Amino acid sequence: MGTYPLVGAGLSRDRPRSGRTPCDGSPPGGPRKSPSRDKPVAAKWWLLVWWCLCQPVLALELTPHEQAGKRLYREGVSSSDAQLLARVGASDISVPASVLPCASCHGNDGRGRSEGGVRPPSLDWQRLALGAGERESNRRRYPAYSDASLARVIRTGIDPGGNRLDPAMPRFELSLADQRNLTAYLKRLDEDRDPGLEEATLRLGTLLPQQGPLAEAGRVVRAVLEDAVEQLNQQGGVHGRRLQLVVQDPGYDVASTAQAFQTLLQAQVFALVAPLAPLLEAQAVEAAGVPWVGATPRAGGNRQVFDPLPGLPEQLLSVALHAREALGQERLQIVYAGAGQAAAAETLHQRLRQMGWSPPPVQVFDGTPPAGEGIVYLGHAQAFAELAASLQAAGRTPYLLAASGQVASVVAELPAQWSRRVLLAYPFVPGDWTMQGRAALAGIQRRQGLDARQASLQVSTWCAWRLLAEALRQVGRDASREQLLDALEQLHDVDTGLTPLLGFGPGRRQGLAGAHVVAVSLPGPGFIEVAPYRAAPDSP
Repeated sequence: MGTYPLVGAGLSRDRPRSGRTPCDGSPPGGPRKSPSRDKPVAAKWWLLVWWCLCQPVLALELTPHEQAGKRLYREGVSSSDAQLLARVGASDISVPASVLPCASCHGNDGRGRSEGGVRPPSLDWQRLALGAGERESNRRRYPAYSDASLARVIRTGIDPGGNRLDPAMPRFELSLADQRNLTAYLKRLDEDRDPGLEEATLRLGTLLPQQGPLAEAGRVVRAVLEDAVEQLNQQGGVHGRRLQLVVQDPGYDVASTAQAFQTLLQAQVFALVAPLAPLLEAQAVEAAGVPWVGATPRAGGNRQVFDPLPGLPEQLLSVALHAREALGQERLQIVYAGAGQAAAAETLHQRLRQMGWSPPPVQVFDGTPPAGEGIVYLGHAQAFAELAASLQAAGRTPYLLAASGQVASVVAELPAQWSRRVLLAYPFVPGDWTMQGRAALAGIQRRQGLDARQASLQVSTWCAWRLLAEALRQVGRDASREQLLDALEQLHDVDTGLTPLLGFGPGRRQGLAGAHVVAVSLPGPGFIEVAPYRAAPDSP
């Protein structure tokens, strides 16, 4: 097969950034000439209009009582900080309300999420308080709710018509102050839209380096995303809303990354797509509650993070299975370089043990050649080259198993003795590309002036975009972050035209679960697929 795309190649040329609305008070096309002195009012009005257009819409302002009700609704926490209890089931088992806050079933938007076969009703106050009399449905009486009847149903589980709600509905003993706060917030719940969702605009965000070692990658990702946004907007956007991309530079360290993330949240973005922020802590994403479609942040993911591509353990398991079945390599030594790889190495070790293997303990590469005829490597490319050199100096050429995304940039430098001894995991290869997928990728490269050698990064960015765009279409116009997370979780067999079919599921946040296995032929290098895409076995 031909040369596979390698992450790390640069752009063919710098690309002018055009077509974006400036936020410095100047109109599109650059600054205008100074207005004449006889039109000061018009000039001031023009600047005011542009200033307003460039400002993000602020979140709904809530009164202190409504804020307290929101905290109670979402977190199950009393305004007095006293512990609240919820009674659950026919036996009235008591659990902390913080374990079962209202939002855990009804969602932050109050529209209800299906859970365990139960579909909680919408808490839209206009619907609950509809009409002055009664409503009939399923031969049951459903009178309109009042403040008093709402308090009763929360306490007893019996609605205004005397109907007992599903036993799955928790009952809460609230103080008068907490009940008033909760009722006040429920009356504003429908107005409390998630950030970034406006009448005519849906704002998305990303974190892309503009300087440093990841600057080239940042420019490529930005080009792909801006192209995708422009193409979708030309088709009318999503449910009548035009998409807007907000980009922040995460900088070089943990502190600057955290600050850039907070700045992005302050810009009122609805979701994040394809960020390049390896130093961002997963806890920050979880605390913000913002959907994230792209590479998993540092220290793992959470419910909000959806990674289109498989993690290192899943990729390397595919290569390990090939090594055992085709090469007879039963005892693989896992080696890693860099403290950031330790967790993934231990996860891989555990997965191998769960599959009945008996791998030796994980080793950190310190320059000493490890033992074994099959070595699984996790770490940066330079250390991989050093590992190969140390083994060669010791007169050994064992099989080296690694992920292409980590080491492909140095395999061309390896001596010919390593030919067919290096096996790489590729989540996708050119053989996955359909005619439509190739055309879509070529169109992006042509419009944005991108180098085809950066195809791997372009494809991964495109996959993140396709998954997010598909989920946004499915949630409809009356969207929320909670609904977007549900829609992403329910995506199955998404055909990108450039990868195996992608999809997620309950507890599954990686679009692919395995990899192709490719042998490196040297000198060259040449890349030969020796095993097609194979999903790693699920953990027991």
